[in-house]
Amino acid sequence: MPPSYTLKKIKFDTDPQTFERAVDLYESGKVTKFKEGIRSYSAIVLGGKPYRVFVEARRFDYGTCECYLGQNDELCKHLVALAIHAVMRGKKLTSEDKEKVTGPECSENLGELTKEDLSSVKNSITGAIRYIKAYSGPSRTWFAYQNSLDEGCNRLSKIVSDLPISKQTTKLLIDLLLRLDEKLCRGGVDDSDGTVGGFMEEVVGVLKEYTGLDPACVKAFKKLADKETCFGWEAPLVEILDNDD
Repeated sequence: MPPSYTLKKIKFDTDPQTFERAVDLYESGKVTKFKEGIRSYSAIVLGGKPYRVFVEARRFDYGTCECYLGQNDELCKHLVALAIHAVMRGKKLTSEDKEKVTGPECSENLGELTKEDLSSVKNSITGAIRYIKAYSGPSRTWFAYQNSLDEGCNRLSKIVSDLPISKQTTKLLIDLLLRLDEKLCRGGVDDSDGTVGGFMEEVVGVLKEYTGLDPACVKAFKKLADKETCFGWEAPLVEILDNDD
């Protein structure tokens, strides 16, 4: 029976360094003696020494490993490598599969999305935003909640980084920022760790780069004029707008 998670789920919910190391283990054939149990998987993963690793089919971050991190209940590369194997079953990973998740970046490619692509991107944004949800406790769910915020921002980072640069996509990102602002101000999101706010500031940085490559993008900032936001993230964009008048 296949696991409930996908490779994308693993990638977007794992820190980039751990994911990269897990991919190396998987691709070098270090996940050995793989066995499928009742809604679980086990294997011997060859690291500094052979480690017995167990992971649930329901959640890739629920499992055990004999390594130092695993013994301290931390997600390790061996457990993630086993989860990757459970999904891929020895199949080759593509370059896109292995691409590390970083913060949002400017693609430096000018252009607009087609009507179909725009609709698809909007749907992807809505799907990613679902991970950025209200926190209602209890306290034992805090770390899982923070992981959800990380995953949502990682998914959004990938979307933002793939966008071409135009007034059209600038409007798209402004709308994204306003949706996130609404969640922070009135949607019950607990961003104590600054995950969402940090992502928003990075998107503002991307939009500033947009204006250097396509000055027409500045016009889309008019939507931010006289807006009261959660922590003033819009100020650098409004300043660019004011200087453009």
